[in-house]
Amino acid sequence: MKLQHKTLLVHIKHQIGIVQLNRPRRHNAINGTLIAELTEVMGTLGDDPAVRAVVITGAGDSFCAGADVQWMKRIAGGSAASRADARALTDMMHRIGTLSKPTIARVQGAAFAEGLGLVAACDMAVAAYDAEFCLPEVRFGLTPETTCPYLVRAMGERTALRYALTAERFSAAEAYRIGLLSDLAPLEELDARINDLLGHLLRGAPITQQTTKKQFRMAAAHEPFKGDAPQTADPRTAAESLEGILSLIEKREPAWAGLTHKTAAKTAKPAKARRRKA
Repeated sequence: MKLQHKTLLVHIKHQIGIVQLNRPRRHNAINGTLIAELTEVMGTLGDDPAVRAVVITGAGDSFCAGADVQWMKRIAGGSAASRADARALTDMMHRIGTLSKPTIARVQGAAFAEGLGLVAACDMAVAAYDAEFCLPEVRFGLTPETTCPYLVRAMGERTALRYALTAERFSAAEAYRIGLLSDLAPLEELDARINDLLGHLLRGAPITQQTTKKQFRMAAAHEPFKGDAPQTADPRTAAESLEGILSLIEKREPAWAGLTHKTAAKTAKPAKARRRKA
């Protein structure tokens, strides 16, 4: 299943939603159209019971070089329209950062500013060896307030603050060292690494995975459970727990494990970007 947008290429394959930022001539820079489309698409994939996980990737040589300069000029005016644009960006990041399904960023080339924020907002990120990261906002009199919560979550407060204050570029190896990345790979092996992760994800119980995300987010926010814990409160996770135990006793695959590592292969390979200016 493929969905066509002005700034995105979206398709669903083997229960995986693949969202490709499709402004390669602009290094997939974020503008108002991309924000609106990505917010809508992530909501649609998040609500689709047939989608088990979402991969975000970029067309061309870069993952995402940050915000489009012309769009930045528009939101810097302080008008009601500019404030609405800023809120839309915040909503987009929140939609990705709180999506109920597992999310993976597939990173190649540059991931700067809001692009780095997209990486941080995903649950996992796998990057090519030559990927490069930067938070350049302070050099332009700006702050990364929209992406700040996700940067702190992914990198830790001290490390995130360092790179936000210095605006220095750092390598994929450093991004892996500080916890921003889940894994590294040569560019030609990037899809294979991601497919391996997807294979593992597809073997997990889908509702239980969503509950697990809630539990970890609450734990990170230091919000202890009150009353019933999320798993016991949701009959859907209780049903999956029973199915999982029965499958173990009966020595069979659980009902949700419809895809094996083999059938999930090549899932994350992005579609080719169209050669036109978005």
